[in-house]
Amino acid sequence: MDNREGSGAAAQVDAGKGSGSSSPDSDDVRRGHLDAIKRMEFLRNLFCQTLGLGSEKPEKVLDELTLDGVSRFLLSEKCKKGVCMLQASQISVPTGHGSLYTNLATVQPTCLPQAIFEISYSFKQHPEPFFALARELYPGQFKPTVCHYFIRLLKEKGLLLRCYTQNIDTLERVAGLDQEDLVEAHGTFFTSHCVSSSCQKSYSLDWMKEKIFSSLIPKCEKCQSVVKPDIVFFGESLPSRFFSLTQSDFRNVDLLIIMGTSLQVQPFASLVSRVPTNTPRLLINKEKTGESEPLMALMGFGCGMDFDSEKAYRDVAWLGDCDEGCLALAELLGWKDELEKLVREEHAAIDAKSSQAVGDGASASGAPAKEAKQSLSAKKKSPPGGKEN
Repeated sequence: MDNREGSGAAAQVDAGKGSGSSSPDSDDVRRGHLDAIKRMEFLRNLFCQTLGLGSEKPEKVLDELTLDGVSRFLLSEKCKKGVCMLQASQISVPTGHGSLYTNLATVQPTCLPQAIFEISYSFKQHPEPFFALARELYPGQFKPTVCHYFIRLLKEKGLLLRCYTQNIDTLERVAGLDQEDLVEAHGTFFTSHCVSSSCQKSYSLDWMKEKIFSSLIPKCEKCQSVVKPDIVFFGESLPSRFFSLTQSDFRNVDLLIIMGTSLQVQPFASLVSRVPTNTPRLLINKEKTGESEPLMALMGFGCGMDFDSEKAYRDVAWLGDCDEGCLALAELLGWKDELEKLVREEHAAIDAKSSQAVGDGASASGAPAKEAKQSLSAKKKSPPGGKEN
């Protein structure tokens, strides 16, 4: 067999044929060599397409890499298939419940976060710390932020493809997003299930809320095992919906907006690299994140965000408070007044509902006292012996 360098796969096969003889062993070697070449070509294409290895600077997809450029793209005919949102806990901080670990330090100062959220041992054997924390974070105590309502506005204008969230507080649902609009990557308090694999009975948000605020450990009515909100603990898989929808959503999205996240938690963080190479990406955050490490960027691996290099062509960073970023974008889109009105009206409705609930509770608790008072008054008016004249 001809082993000359640079002959190529076809030349090597022709050389074998020209020798006038071919053994089974030599055929296997040639086939193996061709398979190796195909695999190398596949990997080379994968690196070029997915990681940007050795690629030239692509053509800019925004007329300028600013929030203004993003707003013009969003209103143009180029943005037809929709916007995907990636968001995390920082968009909920203005509601008042802060970050998970801030609350955890207050409720259980001696407890490691990993311990509270370990499903295999800590939760099943000692669920008390988790439910103490749950009382502090429970949905229904806080209002959605401007960010949540900006996403709602995208939906109402037919521009939202999907909202992917790491939050478990259900504020997206409170703001008006439906199940179909959401991928709750780390689960949600909205539903709960019995932890027993042989039972798995489902429970509602209201059922769980009643148990938690009664300082009771929620137990299954069917088998008496602990009932857990459908949030993802350490050792549990992400919801199947996350994996099934990322395939289609990130192949078809026209614009990716990332808000309030460090992009450190996988596999959520990897979603930024799942969009097509001609899809603009906007980061609204207090600091830049998701960028390639300097060494990786030098080697040509461009799987992360690129805001500042000479090759930057589609990534924009707006640095500051997430609510202010959404208001700034809404103003450029001509939606600011509409967004602020939506926030005012929705917050007023939430306040009214909360006041009614408090009033109903006070009325219910006051009824027995009122009846007792009336009974006592009647007794005072009755003659001794309890007989009427």
